[in-house]
Amino acid sequence: MAHGGTNFGFYNGANTGANELDYEPDLTSYDYDAPIRESGDVDNAKYEALRDVILRYSWPTKTTVPPDNKKAAYGHIRLHKATLLFDIIDNDSSFSVVESENPLSMESVGQMFGFLLYVSEYTSKGDNSTLSIPKVHDRAQVFVSCASSDDDRGKRPTYVGTIARWSNRPIHLPHSKCASHPKIYILVENMGRVNYGRYMFDRKGILSPVYVDGRPIYKWKMFSIPFPNLNEGQNTNVLPDVYSNFFEASSHWILKHKNWVSLEPTLYRGQFTIDQVRDTYISFNGWSKGVAFVNGFNIGRYWPSVGPQCSLYVPAPILQEGENILVMLELESASNDPYVSSNDQPDFTCMSTGAKLN
Repeated sequence: MAHGGTNFGFYNGANTGANELDYEPDLTSYDYDAPIRESGDVDNAKYEALRDVILRYSWPTKTTVPPDNKKAAYGHIRLHKATLLFDIIDNDSSFSVVESENPLSMESVGQMFGFLLYVSEYTSKGDNSTLSIPKVHDRAQVFVSCASSDDDRGKRPTYVGTIARWSNRPIHLPHSKCASHPKIYILVENMGRVNYGRYMFDRKGILSPVYVDGRPIYKWKMFSIPFPNLNEGQNTNVLPDVYSNFFEASSHWILKHKNWVSLEPTLYRGQFTIDQVRDTYISFNGWSKGVAFVNGFNIGRYWPSVGPQCSLYVPAPILQEGENILVMLELESASNDPYVSSNDQPDFTCMSTGAKLN
């Protein structure tokens, strides 16, 4: 490819192979050593070599090219827990909710990108219960908790496993000690649609029944979590509420449990002040998997626990002189030291040995 691009937001595509299990989502920042870099830079050996070959068979003299954009390293950005994703959904009536006897696809509830949360209750037979989802696109994180009752009130959802499109395996459900039927939360991420070939009609979400011990679960609630860019003009109140109400008044539960560690999806917030606006790269080294927003703009997905790419490109027009806000939805587990780094170069040091894509 001539130009390394950036699929800001959730606009990346995906590759496929012989069947739907051969699913390979593209990165947000996918500068595959292109001669024109992701940032538009051309000061590199590959660009010069290609230019020399083209000149040999076309124009007699070189034309001028623009200089590389200047980059800046704004240093460490300290983050703090702002709120838990499930708390936002429980307390915010602006989320779009669809109820159905069976789970519906993302498209069927009027959503194209982002996440869809499926919530229901199930009956467990004991310690050996298993959950299976024959067809899920693309990645489902499963949590269980006790349904709301006087005896069960206040118990947090517990992460029990991930079912992925490319490695679909049943997962074990823990023994329920709930006073009533346990509640199940399935957070499904759309990781990018296949955009060519026989699997081009690539619906997202749960595309089959959900089974516990071979019995289907019925009566689902589906919560749309599209996380669009603020500048996309979509008819949704979800993101403005996330950026205002919940980040200005952090959850009481978070404040009470400052040292809490969990695999429950959590929103983090940080701010950094800059004097001169330039392109930068934010490295998420030490974090797991999630989505990041700068000043309300969705700069894309990060997944350093798999690597090797650690960073996301942040062009200067997204930034502003003075205070800038970084928001992260961390899906799994935060860094032990919750900060990220703004660097003047991309970071590819997150190569993990034997990392499993799940």
